[in-house]
Amino acid sequence: MNQVLNTEFSGLSSEAVLLSRKEHGNNILVSEKSNPILEGIKDVLSEPMVILLLVAAAIYFISGSTGDAIFLLSAVLLVAAISLFQENRSRMALEQLKDFTQPLSKVIRNGSYVAVKSEELVVGDYLVVEEGAQIPADATIIQSNDFSVNESLLTGESLTVAKDRSSDPLIYAGTLVSGGRAIAIVQAIGMETKLGKIGKSLEQLEAEPTALEKQIAAFVHKMVLVGALVFLIVWGINFFQTYQLLDSLLKALTLAMSILPEEIPVAFTTFMALGAWRLMKKGVVVKQMKTVETLGSATIICTDKTGTITENSMQVAKLFTLLEQRITPGETIHTEAEKCLIQTAMLASEPIPFDPMELAILDAYTSVFENGKRPTFKMVHEYPLEGRPPMMTHVMADQQDRQIVAAKGAPEALMPLCALTPLEVEQLSKAIDIFTADGLRVLAVASTHFDGKAYPEKQQDFSFRLLGILAFADPPKENIPLVLQQFYDAGIDVKMITGDNPATARSIAKAVQLKGYEQGITGDALMQLDDAALQQVVMHTHVFSRMFPEAKLRIINALKASNQVVAMTGDGVNDGPALKAAHIGIAMGKRGSEIAKDAASLILLTDDFSKMVAAVAMGRRIYTNLKKAIQYIISIHIPIVLTVFLPLALGWVYPNIFSPVHIIFLELVMGPTCSIVYENEPLEPNLMQQPPRPYTTNFFNIRELSTSILQGLVITAGCLLGYQIMVQQGASEALTRTLTFSVLVIANIFLTLVNRSFYYSVFTTLRYPNKLITFVILITVLILVLLVFVPPLTAFFGFAQMDGQQWGLALLIGFCSVIWYEGVKWGKRIRKAGNLNPNFMWRTNAANKADVDLS
Repeated sequence: MNQVLNTEFSGLSSEAVLLSRKEHGNNILVSEKSNPILEGIKDVLSEPMVILLLVAAAIYFISGSTGDAIFLLSAVLLVAAISLFQENRSRMALEQLKDFTQPLSKVIRNGSYVAVKSEELVVGDYLVVEEGAQIPADATIIQSNDFSVNESLLTGESLTVAKDRSSDPLIYAGTLVSGGRAIAIVQAIGMETKLGKIGKSLEQLEAEPTALEKQIAAFVHKMVLVGALVFLIVWGINFFQTYQLLDSLLKALTLAMSILPEEIPVAFTTFMALGAWRLMKKGVVVKQMKTVETLGSATIICTDKTGTITENSMQVAKLFTLLEQRITPGETIHTEAEKCLIQTAMLASEPIPFDPMELAILDAYTSVFENGKRPTFKMVHEYPLEGRPPMMTHVMADQQDRQIVAAKGAPEALMPLCALTPLEVEQLSKAIDIFTADGLRVLAVASTHFDGKAYPEKQQDFSFRLLGILAFADPPKENIPLVLQQFYDAGIDVKMITGDNPATARSIAKAVQLKGYEQGITGDALMQLDDAALQQVVMHTHVFSRMFPEAKLRIINALKASNQVVAMTGDGVNDGPALKAAHIGIAMGKRGSEIAKDAASLILLTDDFSKMVAAVAMGRRIYTNLKKAIQYIISIHIPIVLTVFLPLALGWVYPNIFSPVHIIFLELVMGPTCSIVYENEPLEPNLMQQPPRPYTTNFFNIRELSTSILQGLVITAGCLLGYQIMVQQGASEALTRTLTFSVLVIANIFLTLVNRSFYYSVFTTLRYPNKLITFVILITVLILVLLVFVPPLTAFFGFAQMDGQQWGLALLIGFCSVIWYEGVKWGKRIRKAGNLNPNFMWRTNAANKADVDLS
């Protein structure tokens, strides 16, 4: 919404903006980027599986098996196409995320104060920058108030630099505003800025791999080494038995292919990128992929009050004037004392208010005075918001150069600076108690007169006269009690951290049903505790009031020291250190400062705290589904490896039951299953009624790994059982291969269905909404039928047509080798006392918790 300014500047007109953009272009830093398609092809060609396929194809060409060689080359193209498709999905998802994190800039255009995307800035724009903002273009200051900038991005010096129109008027893109406010005219944009010319870009920095990425990379690396070792062993055994070099290489390559779990890294990248994309559609922008991984482990959420728990739509609800000693509603300002109180509060506010409290003061001021632009006053000196508790002071001069000093701040900050009698202190305290008991925010207002220009160094050195107290209504959001209950159901504790008065904070906490609202501590009291005592206090305290940056940071660090996974919301400059320190820093998209957004790893676009429930659910869903996918990969790789290796090692009648063409077919079936089907699985009914998973838990823990190994061994037993039955019946190698291969494919299909949940039965999971699973299974069945019944394909794969009895045998063995795990799941449900009704929970999630329904 446009805001009329208290300033003489009107800015560019709409026509002037278009002309400037036509001449100078958009405010975009064009970085040199490699072609994503070429990079993708390069990555695909460096994959171990593709290298093995190319080697096998070369051997087939050399040995004269042109058909097999062409098939493998076709498989390389298909593998490359699938990998590039997945890579493109991930890249497009991340590109959309970048669009959502596009920062906004505040400018003056057509006489109004508007917010535009930073890339839409033009040369000549009147740019308004204030504390916490990142400067989006090179500009020259034309008006400022106590303005300072951190230019460390350009100079490497972390000290702030004071800037004003006369001494140092130039500000540069990429630097951060440390304090104050300024209006500046844009001189250069995009690549013409100082930042653009020296080519610095934060995007060039590579993020360190997460713990999960390192675990997965280490696992895959180990399997590559195992594959290489087995390749050498099998090749050596075959070569010294037959002295046939090419045949021995093919057999060894077949086994090496069956060992490599190349689907795992692809699945990880796909899950994280698409998870971030799904969250973006929910209004939650993830800046760092590791945040998606961490979300499911969050144990504590530290939330600010204003704008997160409350509406952040303040209005002056009541006021107390010390002169009249009475409380009156904010909409009935009549007496001279009340007008003086609201006018002084206005003079103590910024000329271009942006804080909700100052905007409420502006509304109250303009409702009483006809001209809300305070034209008869100009600011001659400013003391910025500081102190514990905070206050701020403006020295204003009227048209006759008479100076009035206007101050506003926490009552605890201003009352000691005023010569109050004990009776006045008592009267003020009673009014404050009445206001805070109703959950109102309180602000003291004071003034004094000052002659000359030798202003005190500190605002606290003035001798003020307290005029009264303003009380602001900022009601809680209606959905907050439900949101908090959803966090509690998920085993996540919630703590409120606010700069407000303790009584106000406690009243709001009680209204939203925050657990433990009775227990609170102030920032000053918290700073007196040693580290050991602090760890105890922060775990049992839920309302933290009168907080300041150092106290917030100590809270986060103390919770982390207690092995908690901490998420924290914040929007201001002072929240930056704590947001950076938290495992999950959460900034507000609408009211958050650029410093807060830069420090955070996650942004709530609509400032809606309920979106954090969806974010946590998504984190849990991604982690759980990724674990299902990888357990599936392990389970199905084991029978492929052993079915290739054991007949060869044990010298069975048909030692080469599978060749590279069979292995690559199975790989092509498994890839889409793990990275497409399981990624699309919805949130399980009981997942948000479980405690967070420990952050230190190894992804491949013994119990779950044992389950996957056992499933794989049973499927192996089924495949080899079918093999031996066919041999005992005197079947040919082609028929034996067909039945063994069919058992493995059928077991793969049932494994996909059974492993959709390691708790609920397959009858429950069949009702989960996932259209892709039906599609993938139908395609798999169709291809298997084509391979067996279409003569050219049958001959190429070395298969033979089976009769109905043999198909029934393959179906029975494949089914039994997987379905036994349903008995294990049934035992889990029986042992868990008071288990949730999955049908009821599913309806509840779908109907009543739309933000958590992430299907």
